[in-house]
Amino acid sequence: MTSDLSVDDLTHSAAATEARDLSDQLRAANEAYHRDDAPVMSDADYDRLKRRLSDIEARFPDLARSDSPTQQVGAKPSEGFGKITHAVRMLSLSNAFDRADVEDFHDGICRFLGFDTSHPLTYTAEPKIDGLSLSLRYENGHLIQAATRGDGAIGENVTENAKTIADIPHYIE
Repeated sequence: MTSDLSVDDLTHSAAATEARDLSDQLRAANEAYHRDDAPVMSDADYDRLKRRLSDIEARFPDLARSDSPTQQVGAKPSEGFGKITHAVRMLSLSNAFDRADVEDFHDGICRFLGFDTSHPLTYTAEPKIDGLSLSLRYENGHLIQAATRGDGAIGENVTENAKTIADIPHYIE
């Protein structure tokens, strides 16, 4: 199996085959997790596969496709709920597995802000906890809409479900 090889040791042909296989596995996992609420693998395994695919796409840019799981957030909303189009696309947070990942994140933030990468910034980090992302919309202080992330552009309308969660206020001042 090519996944036992370092990405640096993959031939283009082996990388193409592995990228296709990883994409298929990740798409199936996304559907099972986001649409069916029936995960088929652990978060750690999913993150490992997605990282591997991302590494392959970085080494072989011609294999990176616009519909790659590395370019997607979540999955299409299930048919059981109404749909809500997000006013602002909901994106996913990245994971950091080692010091190099944190340094890459810092360098990217500095570039975005127009700072030199030696510029000191303060961060807060916490362990990844599996959960659900919601977009809550209030008008005149009243909760009028709760939507899941869905595919980032369109989520599921879970307003009535959200109103049953004690920590979600129905009214804010």
